Amino acid sequence: MTTSEQTASSHGRYAYSALPDRPVYDWPGARRLAVYLALNLETFEFGSGLGAELAPGGPQPDVLNYAWRDWGNRVGAWRIRDLLDDLDLPASILVNSRIYRDCPGLIEAFRARGDEIVGHGRTNAERQGDLPEEEERALIAEATALLTREEGRAPAGWLGPWISQSRVTPDLLAEAGYRYLLDWCHDDQPTWFATRDGGRILSVPYPQELNDIPAVVARKDTGRAFADALLDGFEEMREQSRKAPLVMGIALHPYIVGQPHRLRPLRRALERIAGQRDTVWLTTAGAIAAHAAERAG
Repeated sequence: MTTSEQTASSHGRYAYSALPDRPVYDWPGARRLAVYLALNLETFEFGSGLGAELAPGGPQPDVLNYAWRDWGNRVGAWRIRDLLDDLDLPASILVNSRIYRDCPGLIEAFRARGDEIVGHGRTNAERQGDLPEEEERALIAEATALLTREEGRAPAGWLGPWISQSRVTPDLLAEAGYRYLLDWCHDDQPTWFATRDGGRILSVPYPQELNDIPAVVARKDTGRAFADALLDGFEEMREQSRKAPLVMGIALHPYIVGQPHRLRPLRRALERIAGQRDTVWLTTAGAIAAHAAERAG
C-alpha cells in the first residue's frame, strides 16, 4: 500500500508492489477472501447522452436502448433485491444521485435492507473525466450533497460513471471527504493512492472481468457463462487466499442480470457463494475499506 513518484510511464499514485512480498493478514472472522456485490443503480437521459446498448442504437431518441435500461430500474432491480433478501446477502449500492428524482422509492428499498450507499456521480449519461477541474469538483459536490441529504450521512466511497477519472479525480475525492474509490482494477487488495498536499485515499478493487457490462454487452457472454465465471473466479480466489487476503468484487446492473434468463444462472451462482459464508467474508466495499485502512495504518 505504498505510493510512488510520477514518471513518464506512471501516474505517481502508488508504487509497484508484488503480491507475494506483502504482509499477510486476515479479514474479520479469520477469513482470507472478502466478497462484495456492487449493484449499479443508474439513470440516463432520454434522447441524449451516454448509455450501454443492447443493440446498435438508431437516431435519438434511441427508444430501444433507453427502454431496455429503464426496465432495469422498474423491474430488474426489484428482482435482484428479492434475490439478495432470499440469500441474506449484503450489497454496496452504487447510486447516481439523480435516481432519487427519477425512480422514487428505489434507493429507499435498498436503504431499508441496510445496504451501503456509494456515490456514483449524477447520471450515467455523462463522464466526469471529460470535465475541467472546477466542473468535476462541482459534479462531485452536487452528487455528494444529494446523497448526504437523502441518506443522513455522507457516502464513504465513489465510483465514477463509466469508470471515468481525470488526472485529478483522486485528489478531488479526497478533498471532498471520500475515504475510498472503486475505479481501479489494478490489484486484488486495497491500495493507498497518494493525493496532492500529502493526502491519500484508499482504492478498493472493483471488477472489470466479473462485471456484467464487459461480459454480456462487450464480450456477448450468456448469463450462464457469466455465472460460471463468477463461480470459477470465486473458487480460484478462495484457494489463492490461503496465501494472502484477497478481495473479490462482483459488479451487477439490473437491466442486464435482472433479465429472467440471466437472473436464473446468477441465482445459482450466488447461492453457491452464499453457502460458503462460514469460510469467506460476505461484506460491502465500505467495510473492506475500513478494515484495510485500519490494518495499513
